[in-house]
Amino acid sequence: MVSEVRLGETALHQLIAIARAAGAAVMAHYGREGHVQLKADTSPVTVADHAAHHVIVNALTANWPQIPVISEEGEIPPFETRAHWRRFWLVDPLDGTKEFIHQNGEFTVNIALIEDGIPVLGVVFAPALDVLYAAGLELGSWKYAGDTPPVRLHGPQAPDATGVTIVESRSHPSAALEAYLATLTVAARVPAGSSLKFGLVAEGRAHLYPRLGPTMEWDVAAGDCIYRYAIADGVRPSPLAYNSPSLKNPSFVLGVTS
Repeated sequence: MVSEVRLGETALHQLIAIARAAGAAVMAHYGREGHVQLKADTSPVTVADHAAHHVIVNALTANWPQIPVISEEGEIPPFETRAHWRRFWLVDPLDGTKEFIHQNGEFTVNIALIEDGIPVLGVVFAPALDVLYAAGLELGSWKYAGDTPPVRLHGPQAPDATGVTIVESRSHPSAALEAYLATLTVAARVPAGSSLKFGLVAEGRAHLYPRLGPTMEWDVAAGDCIYRYAIADGVRPSPLAYNSPSLKNPSFVLGVTS
């Protein structure tokens, strides 16, 4: 049932299993030379991106054939086709391809269910680190690390007088970010790759994640889901919305400054 997909714990655990299977497909290519191409926008894509894409899309369509899928590595439907979609999957099979190529472990598999413009289920899995974040509307946000029991996440607390801890993109520095940080009292800056940045804020290990540069909706949907539901009760506000005509996000800042 669609309601189970939207809200059910069982559906979230199915999504976790799909993300882990995609992570295994990614790791089968980790550390190998070659297999890197450039897309039209000059961003890199690898055999691992495509392998994870096929695992995820095949599993999602087998389990929930009534729900369409948008994947970064698939054919993107025109806005005229998806304008009236109430729910759909948003997938980045390998977020942080540059980190994958550099072999620093900071890449993730991202899967999110969007309903009426907001993420209601999401999984972010870093297979090289064996760290997984999972969240859902009315289910909370959780971290799975190795074989330890999952831990409920409650998000960042207000910073103390020393200032805010910032998590920032490892691969996408910007003058706009530096100008924004100049307006804050910054205690520490933590570089991280892929959607792990959302997880660090959801864990409370960072106060703020500013992204003042271009991203696509599939880059952020699963991480945004982890952030939104990392709270004891209710939903954290987020400026992000989904299924725009371009599928591009404006600049955003998530977290707390006071």
